[in-house]
Amino acid sequence: MAHVSLPIFPLPELTFFPRTMLPLHVFEARYRAMITDCLARDRRLAVVGLRPGYEAGYEGRPPVYEVTGVGRIVQWERLATGRYNLLLRGECRARIDRELPADTLYRMVAATRLDETGGEGPAVAALAARVKARCRQILATVGRSGAALQEGLDRLSDPGELCDHVASALVPAPDVRQVLLEELHVERRLTRLAAALDDLLSHLTGEGGRA
Repeated sequence: MAHVSLPIFPLPELTFFPRTMLPLHVFEARYRAMITDCLARDRRLAVVGLRPGYEAGYEGRPPVYEVTGVGRIVQWERLATGRYNLLLRGECRARIDRELPADTLYRMVAATRLDETGGEGPAVAALAARVKARCRQILATVGRSGAALQEGLDRLSDPGELCDHVASALVPAPDVRQVLLEELHVERRLTRLAAALDDLLSHLTGEGGRA
């Protein structure tokens, strides 16, 4: 996809990164209708964050972030109530260019795929190693160090994919996750992620996490 029309699923404080898996339980009528239509088409949709202050206009068309994660439904179950359990696989970042007129209860947008750059920068390898080291320290601090998690980190050899998985799993602040989603330059994204993990480790331990 380069330019595409997509339904959007706006959710508060959720950031959907490429190359990650996102389970969702869909219960609102408008979004149940959206999923039914998605499954009849190409099973793609955009999960987009709601901007702060969305509460007053949630039932209508509250403002959303311009950069979104696009994914494809890879597993689904329609419950007897009409609700859905879904699993989305993140495919790419996209920029919402404009909202489209639609006769549906849910919103449709025109979007452009965003490709990352800077994955071969001179500092990428060292930054990726720093991110992995911080991940191990954070997981050990919260009692989640283990062989499976270690193997999971070791498998993430692509620096952009490493960034997206770690940001999705470990970065708690929605605004920081959104910044990481919007940063297309992998070296800069790694730098921002490493700083966020330093701050998280410092918060968890009550000590300086930077090295």
